[in-house]
Amino acid sequence: MTKSFFALLMAQFLSAFADNAVLFTIITIVIHSPDNPQWYVPALQSAFLIAFVVLAPWSGYLADRFAKSQVLLLANFVKAFGGVLLLCEVEPLLAYGIVGVGAAIYSPAKYGILPELVESDNLVKANSWIEGSTILAILLGMIIGAKVADASTTIALGGAVSLFLFSALIACYLPKYRCDYLTDVRPSLIEFFRQIMHFFMQPLACFVILSGALFWAVAATLRVILVGWAPVVLKLNTASDIAQLTLFLAIGIIIGSSVVSKLISLKSLSRVGFAAYGMALSIISLSFTDVMLYAQLILLLTGIMGGVFIVPINAALQNIGVNNIGTGHAVAIQGFFQNVAMLLALSIYSYAVAQSLSPIAAMLSLGIVFFVAVLALTLYHFYVNKPIYKQHL
Repeated sequence: MTKSFFALLMAQFLSAFADNAVLFTIITIVIHSPDNPQWYVPALQSAFLIAFVVLAPWSGYLADRFAKSQVLLLANFVKAFGGVLLLCEVEPLLAYGIVGVGAAIYSPAKYGILPELVESDNLVKANSWIEGSTILAILLGMIIGAKVADASTTIALGGAVSLFLFSALIACYLPKYRCDYLTDVRPSLIEFFRQIMHFFMQPLACFVILSGALFWAVAATLRVILVGWAPVVLKLNTASDIAQLTLFLAIGIIIGSSVVSKLISLKSLSRVGFAAYGMALSIISLSFTDVMLYAQLILLLTGIMGGVFIVPINAALQNIGVNNIGTGHAVAIQGFFQNVAMLLALSIYSYAVAQSLSPIAAMLSLGIVFFVAVLALTLYHFYVNKPIYKQHL
């Protein structure tokens, strides 16, 4: 791993930390508000995710047409602008949506730059580092952001803006490579969907895209359900208490991300299915417990399974895209499907909450739907398409 890779690791850590500090600062504001609508937190997540869907045809182009380090710089400035809007008391849904715009620009460049910094044999390991550090940043951003916000939302938001700017500064020192073979490509909806069709011609592309979309739809929904589930089942009533509960989920993902390179390679990608089943069963188990210790252990196991599941999927995507349509474009396509899936899942959950679905029933339903979806995806690719275990990237 090169010095440039560790610089990327630091830039990503700071940016992800600030993303989640902003989110839990807004959640703190909502919790302390006299009018605390249950739909507002899912709406916040949706406002953040919409940019990933809308900007997908252009964010991949930016990441491949220009030096990815410069794109990371631009994205952090956009995120910082969203934080400043929150400091100016602009409607949080709009301001957090601006932060989402920055994140949508940031994501293809963040993952797309990895093949430029490490050899293909180290992609799974590099993704493990990125995924582990990102989850650690999410964890610390949630906990520290919530605690600081409990004392002062102004200080919390000001700190987040400063971290965005510091991350931008580090990005200035990353290599400035460009994909010269893609310089004639111009971003458009037609071109974007043409790239999707071309990308899906790769043997494992469909499996990778659908697996990633399924994982993130479940992860985003689980995160929102916990905000409503923890006060009802575990009697946790502050944003910092809920953030501390998710500590175990985050630690689990870090553990899973750190060990996965020893368990799964790009040539044994089919093994991720076992982790997905384990993650689904853990979520189902969580709906049957009301004991804090059991909830913490189950969330830890859920995180481990999730880390083992998603890291090889990300590495496979980058490996497919690097000599095909460009890693930036490949990650943008992945982001498009992932965020459409998350928006759909959050919309269904928001509607269910409006219809008085209990958090416990929501947790159980999420686990069952995830298990059935993994089973369907596995059966489709093992019995309809060429078996995954025979594919070699």
